[in-house]
Amino acid sequence: MNLTDYIRQVSLDDFGKSFKHRAQWNTRLRSTGGRFFPKDGHLDFNPKVYQELGLEVFRKIVRHELCHYHLYYEGKGYKHKDLAFKELLKEVDGLRFVPPLSTASQTPALVYKCYSCGQPYQRKRRIDTKRYRCGLCHGKLILKNQPKD
Repeated sequence: MNLTDYIRQVSLDDFGKSFKHRAQWNTRLRSTGGRFFPKDGHLDFNPKVYQELGLEVFRKIVRHELCHYHLYYEGKGYKHKDLAFKELLKEVDGLRFVPPLSTASQTPALVYKCYSCGQPYQRKRRIDTKRYRCGLCHGKLILKNQPKD
């Protein structure tokens, strides 16, 4: 069964409505489980969510995107802030947020520390310690750890 067929089946089982567009995997998605495109009605899904979190969590993400889809085509509030969306999502037991993926938290953090006051600063990217200073006391920053690449 391909992805679009699976989405059609979930739509019929959980919503009692048909899904008439296409669904596809999008490997470029990082922090989101899926996306709905109102312009042409298709859905994108993150394959890492399915691979790392399993079918049960993935199905809840599918329900989330189908809430956007069905509400949009019914002319109701389909955005996250809309009451109709929140109610439908709760009714079908969809996920509001994707649980963190292991690949999202693998970025090594750099820890800088102020030489004067000891204030720590975590950064993902290196900073120029000759140019930047402590935000509290304007003291010199020093790199405390070396990330292992």
